Amino acid sequence: MIAIVDYEMGNLRSVQKAFERVGHSATITSDPAVVAKASKVVLPGVGAFRDAIAALRERKLVEPIRAAIGSGKPFLGICLGLQMLFDKSYEDGEYEGLGVIPGEVVRFKVPAEFKVPHMGWNQVRFQRRPPIFEGVEDGAHFYFVHSYYVTPRDGSVIATETEYPGPFCSSIWRDQLFAVQFHPEKSQAAGLRVLKNFAELG
Repeated sequence: MIAIVDYEMGNLRSVQKAFERVGHSATITSDPAVVAKASKVVLPGVGAFRDAIAALRERKLVEPIRAAIGSGKPFLGICLGLQMLFDKSYEDGEYEGLGVIPGEVVRFKVPAEFKVPHMGWNQVRFQRRPPIFEGVEDGAHFYFVHSYYVTPRDGSVIATETEYPGPFCSSIWRDQLFAVQFHPEKSQAAGLRVLKNFAELG
């Protein structure tokens, strides 16, 4: 079973529907026990880092998420679900993350002609090709909406980079842990391929 973690801060139904479109059912849940039993876990997210981390703690979802990753279950973070895996974020202050991936979440500092948030379609370039990107072309376009991006301390976890205007980390990969800054559920064929690949991981 694929569990989509519900902490009332994500476009959960659109993620669930995207899995259904590629032939896989996924359960939206805020129950720590259901997350713990799932064979695969998805952590989506839209909104403020501080509020999201607080909501995970309040619902007692932090330990099941860490345990799922530690056990080697396939895990997919989406957008804010990528950022929360890191040590800390500087979004409107300084806030502790889940501490799964060493590094920080920082705001874009871009020339005036580049708007923040970074919103719309942009290309991803492979540094390494994770199995969830099987069948996706290098340079494929995905849909982004974010003002902050992750800076891993260990560059070996970076799977893809995207330019805005300089390169930033747009996805990570470590063992069975995958996380992407873009929204695969909004990224048409390429995004659906990523979700299908994740759902079909052994």
